[in-house]
Amino acid sequence: MGIVQRLLSLPSNPEHIHKLEPFLADVTSPYGLDCGSYGKILISLTEAVNNAILHGNESQEYKDVCIKCHQNGKTIKFWVSDEGQGFNPDELPSPLEADRLMLEGGRGVFLMKELTDQIKFKNNGSTVELCFNV
Repeated sequence: MGIVQRLLSLPSNPEHIHKLEPFLADVTSPYGLDCGSYGKILISLTEAVNNAILHGNESQEYKDVCIKCHQNGKTIKFWVSDEGQGFNPDELPSPLEADRLMLEGGRGVFLMKELTDQIKFKNNGSTVELCFNV
């Protein structure tokens, strides 16, 4: 498979997250992924987009979240970008700390780190790059 690029842009409203699944299904269809591999990508991508909507763009619907996909051979990379100020992922508290275990939120970046083959934060944290070897 040669290099393939795809793009999806969503307004910053959680109601639009459902559009990720058909986008991802189209991107991954040539790979014949098992449910586990597909699930890892879907969860990671959903977490990244949700964080971009809620934290990066503060749910301001006039701001967009851009999802760019680059496929090259057995590697799929996604870049999820928002229009926010960014953040420092190294300053996030661990969701595994005893006083944080029962909290509802705060696990998105942790999950992305666990489920991706490689993750990078760019543009002062307003872009996350998710890499999967499939």
